[in-house]
Amino acid sequence: MDYLSLIKEPIEKELGEFNALFNASMTHTDGMLSQALAHIRQKAGKRMRPMLILLAARNYGAVTAATQNSAVGLELLHTASLVHDDVVDESAERRGQASLNATYNNKVAVLVGDYLLSTALLHVSLTGNQAIVQYLAELGRTLASGEILQLSNIRNQDISEEVYYQVIRQKTAALFEACCAIGALSAGASGAGIEAAKDFGRNLGMAFQIRDDIFDYFPSADIGKPTGNDMAEGKLTLPAIHALNTTGDEAMAAIARRVKEGTVTPGEIAALVEFTKENGGIEYARRRMEELRGLCLGFIGANVADGGIARALTAYVDFVIDREK
Repeated sequence: MDYLSLIKEPIEKELGEFNALFNASMTHTDGMLSQALAHIRQKAGKRMRPMLILLAARNYGAVTAATQNSAVGLELLHTASLVHDDVVDESAERRGQASLNATYNNKVAVLVGDYLLSTALLHVSLTGNQAIVQYLAELGRTLASGEILQLSNIRNQDISEEVYYQVIRQKTAALFEACCAIGALSAGASGAGIEAAKDFGRNLGMAFQIRDDIFDYFPSADIGKPTGNDMAEGKLTLPAIHALNTTGDEAMAAIARRVKEGTVTPGEIAALVEFTKENGGIEYARRRMEELRGLCLGFIGANVADGGIARALTAYVDFVIDREK
């Protein structure tokens, strides 16, 4: 099924307006900065988060200039966080092309990330809505604290499902929550409507990250990373956490500790990946995604009256959970 076409159908015009505004914000006349921004634009992604903002606004009213500036601001903030993440992680690749830090260097990447962040603040200020400005500022803090929590958790010897959820709430779910909240805010939704939209976005973002984490247990050239890449970076995700905590296998727990210490070998990673598959880790993560799908569909049934928006949001949920890359 072509989920993306269903998602875009009720917001085709608004999405075109967003793309024009976003591309203008990512254009500069100076040589190196112009080239760096063009490099980022080449791999723009599917615009999943801006589309969610536009759909949320349409659900609670209409897409306004405040909606569009909010969407550009949030997408720029997200893009800046990815540029900085690649520096922190020393990543050489992003979305199938050389990362900005690999193409130029860390200094240029950090400064371009700062430029994007400042441009995000400029666009969100143009909304004239203090609540939206505050929400985006809080989102920036949350994303940064999530990254720090993840880094500190790498050295934590406890293998905790609750800590895993804390990290993905701050690193990923917060973005989806902000999309829904800001979209609703820009359309003048009630306090109760905004809270319901936030819950929907949070559940959607949790499902998105769990799906991403499942990918790491299966080799795929399309995804652009090898099996066990998260473990190679010191990260234990939900499937492995569940398998380790339900079996109590001490040999595998020892490997998991070496994952966190950064001393694990490729062979040990392969063994832990296989152990996770054999002991229900993938099935458990998929069940958790289905629970989150149910919560998201419950929101749509109770809060979305327009048939076209309901179909688009349902397709959005299905795409997040059923995607293959």
